[in-house]
Amino acid sequence: MTAERNPSPHVRAAHHLVRAAILAPSLHNSQPWLFACSDNALLLYADHRRRLPFCDPYGRQLVISGGAALFNLRLAMRHLGFRPVVRPFPDPATPGLLARVEWGAFARVTHDVEAMHQALRHRHTHRGPFASADVPPSLIEALTRHTQVEGVQLYALEDTATRRRLSRLVHEAEARERHNPGFRAELLDWARPYGDARGDGVPAAARAFHPDCVALAGRDFTGLTRQRDTARPRETWPARTGLVIVLSTPHDTRQDWLRAGQALQRVLLYTAGHGFAAGFHTQPLEFADLRALVRTLAPTGQHPQLVLRLGRINWQVRAPRRALSEVLPRNDLAPAGTGHAA
Repeated sequence: MTAERNPSPHVRAAHHLVRAAILAPSLHNSQPWLFACSDNALLLYADHRRRLPFCDPYGRQLVISGGAALFNLRLAMRHLGFRPVVRPFPDPATPGLLARVEWGAFARVTHDVEAMHQALRHRHTHRGPFASADVPPSLIEALTRHTQVEGVQLYALEDTATRRRLSRLVHEAEARERHNPGFRAELLDWARPYGDARGDGVPAAARAFHPDCVALAGRDFTGLTRQRDTARPRETWPARTGLVIVLSTPHDTRQDWLRAGQALQRVLLYTAGHGFAAGFHTQPLEFADLRALVRTLAPTGQHPQLVLRLGRINWQVRAPRRALSEVLPRNDLAPAGTGHAA
């Protein structure tokens, strides 16, 4: 039996970590990451060939996606009973290298680790109304603690006036993107039709609801709002929008973006483990003037990195994932497309 058919424990462990990492969320499910094995470590790279130039011209959301994948790596290693040793941006000469994760000392697996690890497979992004929008205060408090561990601030927009201000900003950003041919083409590139076998992008089943059916406008992946007969949704459910939260950081560096991604994944997995789902509404953060206005909504005045809404759902659609061989090339310690700065 060949070594490839009977991989070493080291290789099997690396495969376990990467399979967990690629379940992370990313902008339009673009999955902009690559991995490589190096001695006793796993290397996480940003795949800049998958950066979205209109929605993410500076690579901020790409690095956030990498941060979410990094948290999954850490979680998978903890699930195996080891403490991860993480070196973010370990090589200034290789800006595409986001992190080096080494196997640390043995560590007892905690209840939270197990609960979040079990949530990896059924966590997914929700686009549309929630079945229930009630999020208990105890969950908000727990999420706040989880984000603080990563050096990130969570702020829940529970005031009606503040929520309306954010809603207007999301609608303004979405209107700009819908009228911009570049943004529209970018969305269509990542919208997958029924029966499409590609391992990335947003599947048709995940776009079942009109993008404007709740209080915060969603991405219009299919051009519905440009068609006269479907410009307005037949039904709207503003009361089923869910709890709106903002994740922010003290500064706005690549290190902050990476931390925001790890905090994001903590939030998503912890909420999924408690029966909740999340939807993303980062459109106003993709325009400097609107992002500055979102910053004024939180009392801390920190830099907003993500806008989410949380609630319960009664159905789910899993987004596809790229094959392991696509993101973990054999015998390649420096994957192509990783050398450019974000």
